[in-house]
Amino acid sequence: MTVRPGRLGIGVIGAGHVGPILAAALAGAGHALIGISAISQASRDRAEAILPGVPVLTVPEVVERSELVIIAVPEDQLDSLVTGLAATGTWQPGQLVLHTSARYGTNVLLPAQRAGAIPLAIHPAMAFTGTSLDISRLADSYFAVTAPAPVLPIAQALVVEMGGEPVIVAEGDREIYSEAIETATAFSSSIVDQSTRLLSEIGIEAPGAVIAPLVRSAIENALTRTGARHPLDDLADLGDTTHLLDPPYPPYPPHPFDPEDQ
Repeated sequence: MTVRPGRLGIGVIGAGHVGPILAAALAGAGHALIGISAISQASRDRAEAILPGVPVLTVPEVVERSELVIIAVPEDQLDSLVTGLAATGTWQPGQLVLHTSARYGTNVLLPAQRAGAIPLAIHPAMAFTGTSLDISRLADSYFAVTAPAPVLPIAQALVVEMGGEPVIVAEGDREIYSEAIETATAFSSSIVDQSTRLLSEIGIEAPGAVIAPLVRSAIENALTRTGARHPLDDLADLGDTTHLLDPPYPPYPPHPFDPEDQ
C-alpha cells in the first residue's frame, strides 16, 4: 500500500483533554484541521482555546469531511460509536481512522475497516492537562502504536510528526499494555495518597510538596534500573486517558443522528 500521511485534512471526535492536543500537534506539522465535535460548554471552550477558529461540527460532518479522523472518546463508548457510524454508512473508503484508547488495538475499528477505512490505534503515555502546555510535552512521550503491517509506517510517522516516540504493541498485547499502565497508575497514586495522609496526620503542611522530590527521584531511579531512556514525569497520571476526554456520547443509533442534538 502506498498511502502515506502527507498533508491530511484532520477531524476530531471528542474535545476532552487529549483530542485537541493531538490535533494541534499535527496542525503544527502542517496538516489541516477540518473540524472537531464537542458536546459540553467546557469542551467547546477548550476546543476554541487550543484550536482557535476550527469549526465545531457534528460527528457525521467530522467523519464525512476528514481524511484522518481522530476518535478521542471514553473507551467504553468507542465500540458503539464506530459501529453506529458504520451502520449509517458514514465511514469513507481510504480514510484514516485513529483512536486513542490504551486498551484496544485496531479490532474495535473493524466496522470502519470493512467500509474501506484504514485503522490505527495510538495511545499517548503521558499526563494531559488539557492546555497548550501538553503540546510541547508530547516531545518527551512514548506512544503505543498498533496497526496492520502495511499501514504501520503511517501510524509511526504520525507519532513522529507529533514529536513522540512510537512503540509498537501487537494487537493481542494491548490488554497487557493497558494493565501495565493501570498498575503503575494505581500503585503510584495509592503510595502518594498514603504518604501525604501520614504526613498530614503529624501536622506537616503541604505534604505533597515535601514528598515530591523523593517520589520523582525514586521513580527515576527505578526506571533507570529497568533501562528506561527517559524518566516518566507525573507517573500517577499516566493511566487510561479516557477520564480526561469529552463527556459521554450517547450510543449511536442505526440512522443519521448527532449526539449534540440530544
